[in-house]
Amino acid sequence: MEEPLRAHSSPQLGVPGVTAGASPTRTGPAGVPSRWIVGIRIDGVTMQQAVDQIARWAQEGQTRYISVATIHLTMEAHDDPAVRDIVNSSDMVIPDGMPMVWALRCLGVRGQQRVCGADLTPALCDRAETDGIAVGVYGLTQDAMAKLLEVCRRRWPRLNVAYAFSPPFHELGAIDERRIAADMANSGARLIFVGLGGPKQERWTARQVGLVPGVLLPVGAALDVLAGTKSRPPRWAQRHGLEWLHRLATEPRRLWFRYLYHNPRWLGLFVRQIWLEGRHGGTAGPQL
Repeated sequence: MEEPLRAHSSPQLGVPGVTAGASPTRTGPAGVPSRWIVGIRIDGVTMQQAVDQIARWAQEGQTRYISVATIHLTMEAHDDPAVRDIVNSSDMVIPDGMPMVWALRCLGVRGQQRVCGADLTPALCDRAETDGIAVGVYGLTQDAMAKLLEVCRRRWPRLNVAYAFSPPFHELGAIDERRIAADMANSGARLIFVGLGGPKQERWTARQVGLVPGVLLPVGAALDVLAGTKSRPPRWAQRHGLEWLHRLATEPRRLWFRYLYHNPRWLGLFVRQIWLEGRHGGTAGPQL
């Protein structure tokens, strides 16, 4: 895969799994606290801060990309240095999932609330309709895309969906990818929702930096939820960090490995991080 266009380096502690005392190369938005959680920078943004900042970047036509941090993405980044660099080089890393919220609170970000992709997506559509920001959608199947566009027409009649494309399941060549990026840029869309599933969507998003003058936001299944092709867990599951259990019950064959393998590992690594921070008197930085 191509390397992300923002590079960084950091000192190594010498303890596998966590690097302590390292200086991040990118911080979150100004005035927003950030913490390193299992080697990933998570920004303690509120929903309002996220919406305001993303809308501002989009209105200015700035090329920015966001990461939406779940346990799954965090563990993919832990296992793959290329994905880790992509996430840690993001302009904003949003805490999606109650475990991320609890971890931020544990690390001193008081009152942190969840900024869920399934809530952030419609909130941004609200703002885009109000502020006249043209949006685009990249991902989904053709059937799901048609349903999503119909939902957008009914729910946000003044929203300008300037670009929509359902890519094939196979990997695109460099020439095709550049052509798509040019079409996306020429469409006028300045806020692009990406729904390819992680970490494929994060890799794709990072490759568009410098090619698309807008904010690229990988939100994965949030687009399917908005389109009505996937159901959202009940509120009690969301509040108690059990969304994964609902998704596992609905898609066991596809998701059993993700949740039953990644979730216990994440918990073990975070507990180990807390122990190491107490022992070394520092904070955990990006792992190498």
